[in-house]
Amino acid sequence: MTTVARVVLDSPLPQLDRLFDYRVPAELEDDCVPGVRVKVPLRTGARMSDAYVVEVVSEGDWPGELSQVEQVVSPVPVLAPEVWTLARAVADRAAGVASDVLRLAVPPRQVRAEKAWLARDPGWSPPAVGAPPVTGYAQGVLEALVADHGRAAVAAVPHPVALTPAPGSSAAGAAGPADVTAPVWVPGWAATIAQAAARAVATEQSAVVAVPDFRDVTDLERALLAVLPAERVVRFDAKQTNGARAKALLQARSHAVVAIGNRTAMYAPATDLGLIAVWDDGDASFVEPRAPYVHTRDVALVRAAQSGAALLFVSHARSTDVQRLVELQWLDDVTPYRVPTPKVIPTVQQSGAEGFAAQARIPSTAWRAAREASQHGPVLVQVASPGFGTGLVCAECGERAHCRICGGPLGQPHRGATPQCRFCGALAVGFRCPTCGNGTVKPVGQGAQRTADELGRAFPGTRIVVADGTRPLDEVPARPSVVVATRGAEPDVPGGYACVLLLDGERMLAREGLRVQEDVLRFWTGAAAKGAPGAEVYLVGIGGKLATAMALWRLDGPAHDELVDRRALQFPPAIRVATLTGTDEAVTAAVEALGDATVGDVLGPVPVPDDPTPGTVRAIVRFPYAHGAEVAATLKAEVIRRSSTRRVLPGGNRRRAAPTLRVRLDDAEPFTEV
Repeated sequence: MTTVARVVLDSPLPQLDRLFDYRVPAELEDDCVPGVRVKVPLRTGARMSDAYVVEVVSEGDWPGELSQVEQVVSPVPVLAPEVWTLARAVADRAAGVASDVLRLAVPPRQVRAEKAWLARDPGWSPPAVGAPPVTGYAQGVLEALVADHGRAAVAAVPHPVALTPAPGSSAAGAAGPADVTAPVWVPGWAATIAQAAARAVATEQSAVVAVPDFRDVTDLERALLAVLPAERVVRFDAKQTNGARAKALLQARSHAVVAIGNRTAMYAPATDLGLIAVWDDGDASFVEPRAPYVHTRDVALVRAAQSGAALLFVSHARSTDVQRLVELQWLDDVTPYRVPTPKVIPTVQQSGAEGFAAQARIPSTAWRAAREASQHGPVLVQVASPGFGTGLVCAECGERAHCRICGGPLGQPHRGATPQCRFCGALAVGFRCPTCGNGTVKPVGQGAQRTADELGRAFPGTRIVVADGTRPLDEVPARPSVVVATRGAEPDVPGGYACVLLLDGERMLAREGLRVQEDVLRFWTGAAAKGAPGAEVYLVGIGGKLATAMALWRLDGPAHDELVDRRALQFPPAIRVATLTGTDEAVTAAVEALGDATVGDVLGPVPVPDDPTPGTVRAIVRFPYAHGAEVAATLKAEVIRRSSTRRVLPGGNRRRAAPTLRVRLDDAEPFTEV
């Protein structure tokens, strides 16, 4: 009887992206099980390769002579079957390599974490949990979706929510006798996801939740610990050490948990998966910067189809990708029930202010409301840019000041600071204008710091707080103050802000790109939802359909209108796209290999000026969703063919040529300037 292990090699080479068969020697049969790390010989056996065991089969007769597994690195199965199935499907969808996906899913080996897991008490089980109701929605709607493993686009509750710690939860256990019922303030979306996830865990099913950034992870963790014990919550994020990630992975394989984190959380193991949730899927942080560049939303869709788990896309402003699925009736549309929405007031028709308020770009009505609100609570002012100004120009001729090293724009973090490049961070000491030779610069536009300076004069005696990328704040106390924050950096306030001002809307919308309107709506609604119920939100300088949608809090309308335009132009997500980069001959051959699978004209090939390889061109191919598998398989075959080609060197030696074709599917980057 021959025992054979089928393994996937830890190699980025596309020609090795398949399962290989190796004979398992008798002394390794007990430890060589699916999911363990092994070392196997490659080709002649002179070179060893790391691999994961995917399957072990026993056969009476095995044709041919097989190389044998050299070593079982660890007896701990770190690659769960469902994670391998997901990695394989995700790589195939993106014309990528499965081992690239596995690097995102499985951290490097950590001996200490593995020893602790092997030494665990096999009889231990985490405490049972109750099933709390999901508040803010019609009774039983989201509960039924989770129980029946439904799929929905969920509009988030647009204000902070106070969660009372549930009996047995971590928050209740940490509270003293006097404050055992002290509420835990969390964003509305975090409360909804936490309550839905707790219902899944109550039936001993796991939940996987992906959020854009670390502050979102913290908010969600606080909400979960108000309804669940700590043993039921596991974090997966890039800030963790490899040891913490390895411990979390093994914990998730042991019992039903809620796995939370950023992009990598979507690959967390869960043998009985009951819920998949994604908060704010339109955030650019969900775009994976590493091959095969798969968006977290697409990973969630693939995993939901494989596992049959409930799927929730929660957001304030819906992305066009989710809107498409709603209009196809693949996702249900769920909105809050009898929940107060932000009181958004567009100011485009209002008169301007005078004095310092005008310098801070605040209309008179908004200034009076903010002035009154700042007497009894915090006021949030959202601005577009950090620093003192949006840029620097020559004080003599007005020429824009650029970095001498990389050519990026210069800026000032605060008044009087040395000019610094916004791209590479280099200090522009001794700057001289290349046009007129003048050595002095002046700021143009208004960033967060300059706005804070002006507001300090407009609101004398009021505490001014600045929050941006260099001065991050997770939370500010609920007492009188004015918080000036860049988009996406707004800190939380227990109970919410007393008033919210949204500035620089015109500048945000002036940026070129395919998803500008989606992004701006996300920024505005995210800030507006940090206000207390009933708080006034002033949208400064913006009118038209976007202002109407904000005022009515009907945020599906802009997504629908945008999707209609995308269909007419044959832009994603109405169709899918493949970006082909390489030599002109390789790109042209790949386009021809696709045949009739494309839709519309092929865009390109055109030269790529910033590519380090001379002569590199790029083409964009559009194709319908129904042809996705065919297009991905064809393009991957072309990549393998190009990667396997050898070229003849002088003297008759043959050497593998550098890859001449790169493929990326569903890449919106080429459409950033249209």
